[in-house]
Amino acid sequence: MKKMKKIVTVIIGVIASLLGSLWFLQGADIVHLNPILCFSNCEVITGGSTFWEVIGVVVLIIGIIMIFNSIKSREHHVSK
Repeated sequence: MKKMKKIVTVIIGVIASLLGSLWFLQGADIVHLNPILCFSNCEVITGGSTFWEVIGVVVLIIGIIMIFNSIKSREHHVSK
């Protein structure tokens, strides 16, 4: 059960890291993506956004911490 929890934590950490990176790059006006799901008058957002840069960095750091802690605890149990 603990092994499954660690695997899920690593997967969530990887997803969070990738999503955080994307949000940061979009906020920094480096990556431009067209809206995928629109309900009315969707336009491509242009220009950077400090808000999304900060959110992206926070989510990226949380994802990296989740991955690191899960891998670290797994190695700790193997060495015992």
